[in-house]
Amino acid sequence: MQPIDLIVFLLYMGGVTLLGSSFYKTNTSSEAFTLGNHSFPAWVVTMSIFATFVSSISFLALPGNAYLTNWNAFVFSLSLPIASFVAVTFFVPLYRKINSPSAYTYLEMRFGLWARVYVSACYLLTQVMRVGTILYLLALPLNAMFGWDIVTIIAVTGLTVMAYSLLGGIQAVMWTDAIQGIVLISGAILCLLYIWFSMPEGPGQVFAIAQENNKFSLGSFGLSLSEPTFWVVLIYGIFINLQNFGIDQNYVQRYMASKSDREAKRSAFQGGLLYLPVSLLFFLIGTSLFAYYTAFPAELPTALREAGMSDRVFPYFIVYKLPAGLTGLLIASIFAAGMSTVSTSINSSSTVILIDYYQRFRRKAVSEKDSMRVLYGASLVISILGILIGIAMINVKSALDAWWKLASVFSGGMLGIFLLGAFVEKINVRGAIIGVVLGLLLILWMSISPLVWTEGAAKAWASPFHSYLTIVFGTVTIFLTGFLATLLVTGKRARRYEAVGEGR
Repeated sequence: MQPIDLIVFLLYMGGVTLLGSSFYKTNTSSEAFTLGNHSFPAWVVTMSIFATFVSSISFLALPGNAYLTNWNAFVFSLSLPIASFVAVTFFVPLYRKINSPSAYTYLEMRFGLWARVYVSACYLLTQVMRVGTILYLLALPLNAMFGWDIVTIIAVTGLTVMAYSLLGGIQAVMWTDAIQGIVLISGAILCLLYIWFSMPEGPGQVFAIAQENNKFSLGSFGLSLSEPTFWVVLIYGIFINLQNFGIDQNYVQRYMASKSDREAKRSAFQGGLLYLPVSLLFFLIGTSLFAYYTAFPAELPTALREAGMSDRVFPYFIVYKLPAGLTGLLIASIFAAGMSTVSTSINSSSTVILIDYYQRFRRKAVSEKDSMRVLYGASLVISILGILIGIAMINVKSALDAWWKLASVFSGGMLGIFLLGAFVEKINVRGAIIGVVLGLLLILWMSISPLVWTEGAAKAWASPFHSYLTIVFGTVTIFLTGFLATLLVTGKRARRYEAVGEGR
């Protein structure tokens, strides 16, 4: 690492913090903190939705995946046009009509208070864990590059993001999201071009080597449900992105922050679709790295050729192969992806705490002063909890996989309830509750059974389906159970009325 790289990185961090904090003077009400007074240009909302999609995990994991295997995971991105169309057609008009900063107000209207509390609580748990995960992952490259203490990096990064998120509210979050999205894309493009023009025979050699090794394959087109085929990944992508656009507070808040219904629809559609070419860019980087180290095999350490090390190939290239200055920009790009995710989670979580808990359960009228205190306090608490979880992950790394298994349980229930409320006109609440219970049991079985029953005859009790289908089957179970229960109750009522009529 050269001094210029450190300077570029520190200038970026300082600039983002100052930009976000500069909105403090205009952040004088709860509406400004949560919705920015609906004053955002459409392009800022678009870039913010895009930045919400991208995290530092995808910035490193997608190239690593393409380097190791092929483009099967890119099929996930191909589901975005479908999910974006559904969002623009159904979800955006729905939330704009309700006109609440919280996504979960709608669930109480359809099912009652239990649904609102259940889903919002699940959301808060996942967001706190998400903040901690991102902070921990962001600390790893800086620890490797500069030798800085991981705990210090996590604390400083978390407090930095908290500072501008707390002071500037959603205006700070969305404007910095827009800048960070531009930095991320610019860094990735420059890196890709550098790899291409470093090849002995030029950019064409990348595609020749990739073609020879079947690196552009989208996976099998078979009908197996136990493998990540093209169809399994596509269906998984549709459900995950329906969850993102439909029930995730991060997205719903951006719909509401737009100036008009038309701009909200356009931003949701364009923000979602923008991830498609950018994810293509990430996959091209991974495939190009494979071609580069095929052409220059001696330049990649033997340790990085071992299984499970593919995610470290891109960071290694950034540190040791890029020219001075560009390395600093790429590190800033990784932090751009991570910081936008963390700031979004902090703001959206504080909004949920204010709207779904404080204002909902407080019997007295809530003043603007009280609301701002809650928003500031909630932002502080979410940030501190995220920092503590990030630090805890240093020694409890095995808990991470277990947590995300449980997170899939929560998310599956959330999506199923929302789809039932959105597409079934008259709902039997008891049937919806039964559906949620059955769906969660199914999701729990599909998530945990492969870890428990691994050998011998007991293996027959394990789920034979690929883990990608967990949210799909769980969501369908919740939806169908609630729907059939509603039909059954409606049918019984109709027969009762007929019997009464005949008795007369």
